[in-house]
Amino acid sequence: MLLFKKPFHAGLTSGEITLTFRRWQKAHVRQGGRYRCHPIGVLLVDAVSLVTTKSVTASDAKRAGFDSRVALIDYLLELGPLDETTEIWRVELRHVGDGDRVEFAMVDALTEADIAAIRARLASFDARVRWTKKTLAIISEHPRVAASQLAKKLKRETLELKVDIRKLKKLGLTQSFEVGYEISPRGRAYLDCVNTERVNKTRAKRR
Repeated sequence: MLLFKKPFHAGLTSGEITLTFRRWQKAHVRQGGRYRCHPIGVLLVDAVSLVTTKSVTASDAKRAGFDSRVALIDYLLELGPLDETTEIWRVELRHVGDGDRVEFAMVDALTEADIAAIRARLASFDARVRWTKKTLAIISEHPRVAASQLAKKLKRETLELKVDIRKLKKLGLTQSFEVGYEISPRGRAYLDCVNTERVNKTRAKRR
């Protein structure tokens, strides 16, 4: 998995940043691997190697999004002491697009029409067997968990579950990662709205 702080997002998307250094105990990525990095998109790892701090150059620092080698070293120092012999992971990478991400999954400002449209579509999915509510709930409770594990919890076939989750993704309600899924900002906004409506109805009945 590759995670980046917000200041690096623009450089990664534009292609200006093509290198990162990590203080992992072991490599978390592999050469040739494609990794979804929210909200940037998909990053392709071209090379992974273990190097010493001494080998890091000013050019490396610029490729990693820093103004100088000193700035990069200071950043790495935030994770603990290091000297010129300290080993760190050098990861060469590049942005390769948004993959299969649904763009409006990032939009969390929903109108009444949006909510009504989502509700109607989910109802159509549930016409034969009701599965949408449980599936959204399990993804919310267990983000980035493999589909096979989610399927066991739901007592469903893995491939069948994956097909259904793709339907939710096309609505912009979920996002896929190298491993597992998450509720998207759009999906979270929809669920929050549904929960609020449920609470209001319950209160109204008690009056």
